[in-house]
Amino acid sequence: METLWFWLVAILIAGYVLLDGFDLGAGALHLFLAKTEAERDQILDSIGPFWDGNEVWLLAGGGTLYFAFPTLYASAFSGFYLPLMVVLWLLILRGIAIECRHMMHHALWTPFWDVVFSGASALLAIFLGAALGNVVRGVPLDANGEFFLPFWTDFRVSGAPGILDWYTVLVAVLAFAALLQHGALWVAYRTHEPMESRALAAARRLWFVLLGLTALVTVASVSVRPGLFSNFASSPAGATFPLLALGGLAGAFHATRPLHKFYGSCAYILGMLTSVVFSVYPSVLPGVDGPGLTIYNASAPLYGLQIGLVWWVPGFLLACGYAAFLYRRFAGKVDKPAAT
Repeated sequence: METLWFWLVAILIAGYVLLDGFDLGAGALHLFLAKTEAERDQILDSIGPFWDGNEVWLLAGGGTLYFAFPTLYASAFSGFYLPLMVVLWLLILRGIAIECRHMMHHALWTPFWDVVFSGASALLAIFLGAALGNVVRGVPLDANGEFFLPFWTDFRVSGAPGILDWYTVLVAVLAFAALLQHGALWVAYRTHEPMESRALAAARRLWFVLLGLTALVTVASVSVRPGLFSNFASSPAGATFPLLALGGLAGAFHATRPLHKFYGSCAYILGMLTSVVFSVYPSVLPGVDGPGLTIYNASAPLYGLQIGLVWWVPGFLLACGYAAFLYRRFAGKVDKPAAT
């Protein structure tokens, strides 16, 4: 039952990254892909029906984490207090920027909210990547399963690390590049020419950056945690996950239609995330020098997990049904073409 909930939490988090990831990437590229006011409107229209619904998956993941692994929730939300507050403010600023941009038609305020929207989107992608890097590297848990990390110390992964060190920064850059490509492909799928071609060209350039960063982070991960990939040796079926990432990366480059390229990007992100999850299992928050918190010492009692599953399944199906309806209802290009 603990393993089941481990993967259910992973599914929700992966769903959030896949869905909110493309509008984070589109937002980060907002100022650079669009050349006119009409094109900036077009990018916002491409994510308009989806962005707030996508964030529901973050709330669902956090709620499920709180229910299934309360010790992890208590430890992580206190240890990562500083970055979590930053993420909260970035989410707030991003939502405000999207709404206020359409309410304040002014020569000063419209560009201001464009910058806030683009900057908040970019920083969110970077912070999410740094968080993933911290999970892989591990945190300095004490005997009570508690820790607190400053933003940075000496940028080394050993000793008393901070949230940012050379490894977590590297993972953050990889995540940023992945979500930029993800967002560019979404913009290409949803917008008209010349925006579509411009977005495809940006995605193609980002692909080469992503390829190099993926190889570099893989080597760095083995250096930081030498036994990270031991689960793949004991269970060869886990090779499905990195193969999914590699196949998705190839599809994002070689597919001919923007939507198919976007699906390739989805497969890459899903494969990378599930590879990490499979690698750290059964840990849910590894320690720097030990196993840290695992699914066995951080989970709720068995009875609670069993009862919770009865309520979780219909809620999950309802969320999936709503998402399916939304993406089907607003499929295809946005209505308003770019200005020429």
